[in-house]
Amino acid sequence: MIVVDRNETASVHTDEPPARLNVRDVTLSYGSTVAAKDLTFDIRPAEFLSLIGPSGCGKSTALRAMGGLLTPDRGEVTLDGTPIGGPRPGDISFVFQDLALYPWRTAVRNVEIALQFAGIGRAERRDRSRAALAAVGLGDVPDKFPHELSGGMKQRVAIARALVSEAPMLLLDEPFAALDELSRFRIGEQLVRLLEEQGKTVVFVTHNLSEAVFLSDRVLVMTPRPATIKEIVTVDLERPRRPELMRTPRFHELTDRLSALLLETEGGT
Repeated sequence: MIVVDRNETASVHTDEPPARLNVRDVTLSYGSTVAAKDLTFDIRPAEFLSLIGPSGCGKSTALRAMGGLLTPDRGEVTLDGTPIGGPRPGDISFVFQDLALYPWRTAVRNVEIALQFAGIGRAERRDRSRAALAAVGLGDVPDKFPHELSGGMKQRVAIARALVSEAPMLLLDEPFAALDELSRFRIGEQLVRLLEEQGKTVVFVTHNLSEAVFLSDRVLVMTPRPATIKEIVTVDLERPRRPELMRTPRFHELTDRLSALLLETEGGT
């Protein structure tokens, strides 16, 4: 049986730890366009939560509000009980789809930026950045520039930069969109292993349903703009997860459920 949280606020059990991040009655807009309306959900410590929904429905907008890059028109976002009033780089790291790598900086110096802004000394930030690159399988290319790296390697540099900050929460906005299917899952598997080791809380925006199931503890399904929450589906697959999991009936049952929910949001049958 697929476990579905139809009422997120009613699904909290007394034996669960307090939520890491709370979104309460949040409405978001840009200009005269309402992107999301009345969003209410919690993100639990060390949880991997994916956001899926139709293109342009407001997933990225919601992610930016969680990171303090966008102020809600109404409602509130709190981190560990404290309202998020702006960017919190010590608490929240981002990985964007466009990667935002500086072309004039080497891989290791791109990773160092997060530590440089935090005031970490040069020797320490260089050591930590090299270790982060090694952790994502790039220990042999620290001195290469972005134009010398493949698309997948650039993705890993961006992930290493987010991981090296040691922020407890990581927000990822379709960071694997430009990769082929095999590379997506190889990097995703590696990312989840690193995140589990570090105990990070993750919110992940994706259009790929198989990816959402493979990576997530729960998947939040959003409706077309102005986005509301259609349902939150619990992914009750054991960890650690390996590629062979994608061949199991349970995996396909979950991806089929997400597909059906998306069709419902678009008026399908």
